[in-house]
Amino acid sequence: MSTTTRPEGAPTRRLRLPSFSVQIIAALVVGVLLGWLALSMGPVSETEPNWLTVTLSTIGSSFISLLKAVVPPLVFTAIVASIANLRGVANGARLAGQTLLWFAITALVSVLIGIGLGLVLQPGANTGVDAAAAEEPGRTGSWLDFLTGIIPANFLGLTSSGSLTIGDDGAITGVTTGLSFNVLQIIVIALVVGIAALRVGKSAELFLSLNASVLAVIQKVLWWIIRLAPIGTLGLVGKAIATYGWDSLASLGTFAIAIYVGLALVLFVVYPVILKSHGLPVMRYFRGAWPAIQLAFVSRSSIGTLPVTQRVTERNLGVPRSYTSFAVPLGSTTKMDGCASIYPAIAAIFVAQFFGIDLSVTDYLLIAFVSVVGSAATAGLTGAIVMLTLTLSTLGLPLAGVGLLLAIDPILDMGRTAVNVAGQVLVPVIVAKREGILDVEKYSSADAEDLFSEDHDVADAAGDTPVRDEALAGAR
Repeated sequence: MSTTTRPEGAPTRRLRLPSFSVQIIAALVVGVLLGWLALSMGPVSETEPNWLTVTLSTIGSSFISLLKAVVPPLVFTAIVASIANLRGVANGARLAGQTLLWFAITALVSVLIGIGLGLVLQPGANTGVDAAAAEEPGRTGSWLDFLTGIIPANFLGLTSSGSLTIGDDGAITGVTTGLSFNVLQIIVIALVVGIAALRVGKSAELFLSLNASVLAVIQKVLWWIIRLAPIGTLGLVGKAIATYGWDSLASLGTFAIAIYVGLALVLFVVYPVILKSHGLPVMRYFRGAWPAIQLAFVSRSSIGTLPVTQRVTERNLGVPRSYTSFAVPLGSTTKMDGCASIYPAIAAIFVAQFFGIDLSVTDYLLIAFVSVVGSAATAGLTGAIVMLTLTLSTLGLPLAGVGLLLAIDPILDMGRTAVNVAGQVLVPVIVAKREGILDVEKYSSADAEDLFSEDHDVADAAGDTPVRDEALAGAR
């Protein structure tokens, strides 16, 4: 009998996991297979899904809940830190203006593509959907939503809700309460607090240092959560297939094709053209932004994807954190090329064609106007249905047409959200490049795996990014 001893000081072998991208792709494949399996099993009863569907739903929703839990403190501390880092910088207003300008430019191009596809493919005329499905939505958008959405209801921008469960005998059998947050309100609160801290001066240094420390801790927690993305992806895509299936696509096939063709044109034609025109490699953008885009596709939540979006924009693509922490949270509520441009344009044309209503040139101009400006008006009430109702009401079209499209909305929402997030990454990259503050070397070596590099997390949170901050301060 012999024993083998490891030489002293020899490195220990560690299990090497596949790359993050490979983990996500594997999770997508497994999720699809489990979703089909759950779909074939069928529900236990009319109201009770089978155990596999419940399990997949729980895994996916738990992952999104973890991401959403990080959003409020991340947005608040990151924006306050970014304002602190921008002390003495003269071009902060210019950066904000350029961001909004490129939000509008890409939204306008997207809505023009949507209008063109709606006129060419005629989705409302080529549909098998039953008119009996027409019904008005429970929530609508209006031009006053911007005012109600931007004014904080409380310091944390939180909203509480509750519901009662009534038994057969009329007695209350349960009480459900919950909290939700409005990212736009949190942005406003953080901006006010950050500016106030700068105006206070030296007395606020301790507060700003504490804020930077809290941000570093939150980023560490976020890094742990993102590591769970493959598991969350498995649950989310499996639940989507098990719950919605693909049967409902038959009656709205032309409409669904129009939406996805429009999304593909924006994502794979418009965005690359913009990148190329600024001298940026297209594939590097997709490699760097891919973790956020793929998570957006399966999660159907720009807000839930926000922490990952912000991290890939800064970590993978070289946009300074001082700018990223402002532009990305703002974009998550107001920059929606999928939900607020392509979708409402094609959907409005679908509704008009279905009800036999002719649209004039003025109506098409209104669609473009609502798509470019309306996403800001409905920022407090995010969602494609809200934007669609705002568009329909502005044009005077029947709101009952929304009910015709609800059957396949979750399937369309996957692609819409992916394009939303892709645009939320693109605009900060373009503005940073135009202003000379983009870390081109980091962009040129963009890799999805850089998302998990822990180097400089604490230093960046404290504002210790001398090269990029000097570039930011010197940009004009």
